[in-house]
Amino acid sequence: MKPPSEPARKVIPISPIASDGSSQGEIVSLYEAQKKIYPRSISGVFARWRWGMVFLTQLVFYGLPWFEWGQRQMVLFDLGARRFYIFGLVLYPQDFIYLTGLLIISALSLFLFTAVAGRLWCGFACPQTVYTEMFMWIEHKIEGDRSARLRLDNGPWTFEKVRKKFFKQVIWIAVALWTGFTFVGYFVPIRELGAELLVMQGGWQIFWVLFYGFATYGNAGYMREQVCKYMCPYARFQSAMFDKDTLIVSYDVERGEPRGPRNKNIDQKAKGLGDCIDCTLCVQVCPVGIDIRKGLQYECIGCGLCVDACNTVMDKMHYPKGLIRFSTQNGVAQRWSQSQILRRVLRPRVLIYSAVLVALCVGMMASLVTRTPLMVDVVRDRAALSRIVAGGKLENIYRLQIMNATEGPQRYRIGARGLEGLEVASDAEVEIGAAESRWVAVRLQIPYGSAPPGSHAVQFDVQALGGAAHVTEKSVFLVPR
Repeated sequence: MKPPSEPARKVIPISPIASDGSSQGEIVSLYEAQKKIYPRSISGVFARWRWGMVFLTQLVFYGLPWFEWGQRQMVLFDLGARRFYIFGLVLYPQDFIYLTGLLIISALSLFLFTAVAGRLWCGFACPQTVYTEMFMWIEHKIEGDRSARLRLDNGPWTFEKVRKKFFKQVIWIAVALWTGFTFVGYFVPIRELGAELLVMQGGWQIFWVLFYGFATYGNAGYMREQVCKYMCPYARFQSAMFDKDTLIVSYDVERGEPRGPRNKNIDQKAKGLGDCIDCTLCVQVCPVGIDIRKGLQYECIGCGLCVDACNTVMDKMHYPKGLIRFSTQNGVAQRWSQSQILRRVLRPRVLIYSAVLVALCVGMMASLVTRTPLMVDVVRDRAALSRIVAGGKLENIYRLQIMNATEGPQRYRIGARGLEGLEVASDAEVEIGAAESRWVAVRLQIPYGSAPPGSHAVQFDVQALGGAAHVTEKSVFLVPR
């Protein structure tokens, strides 16, 4: 597979003075000032898919914090209380395994999608792509199309230019701040957050809203493709997940070359020309400013806008579509049909990724469905390992953290077993509020002399009264010598 090309370095010829007085050599500069990219608007299948993903992702992102589940926010990651509320689930730090599973599933999904069709995530669903598309749409509506923006930026500062630039900045800042506010609303109840911000309370909340708002404003408004090229590590290791049967944006060199402008009424074959008319429209619509005709490059995010642009030109020239298309390296080289390409997509690595991903998803869903809405942690009281109390009893003291992972208050009965005559000397029943966690002191006693000296295994049984939730936790009972 041809490796992604690196950006060309700027070479500055100079004439340094050698020891004999002659001039020789050159210096290679590793830095070149980045030129602003002015993407051109285009319509087509992939452009509609991109906007569909913008609407879908932002409808979920902006809307989800405002929905309620019972008497609470539907999705809330309450870091202060150390609880995650996701629809009907209440997760505690002890449920970290589910976060681990989610991260593994996300990573495998990324590997699978990349092996099948390249950087689909980058081109259609990555937040950097989505917000860049939104900010560019605002810029297009206020400042005009590509040529109008070029004239505006290259022209002198007039009242019209100041007005447009100012209005664009106001809209950008408003969208960025609302994005920051919504993001923080996943960690602080969003209605409470809004009330605090209105009266300028909650210093940390204000800081994080401004922080994430500034990140959105800078990344989507100014850095744009620089994030994809230089900051995102995915661009650098994507080639390790590609092979010659991965669907990527491909330029058909054999059909397109030699390229050159021409009238649509001429016979390009008779003139010795390929189908590419060298209009550079594929470069003008590219959000990262690359020329796909130079082959696969690491900057390409697989958005398919160059495909839409080229197909539009092919229609106008009455040429077949697909000069630039989603295909594989083997498909382009061997002139395979679409069905042949798709058959090769289902290769062993894809099937293995899919099988492992399905197994993980099924396992995680089964674990969530069968999960007991009760968690118990047992900690021995280090201050009093063992003591003799009234009545000739030997006593050990424990602290139980009981976590109610349901949406209503629950009453639990605490029992213990494992030694002859073992009994719970403290209150055997305790009430825990909805989605609440409490530490409960529990005293276990046995008749003195009923067990030999040493450490003896015991078990705590915590049972929900009127419910099926039941948890057993192990601990030890110490008998002194």
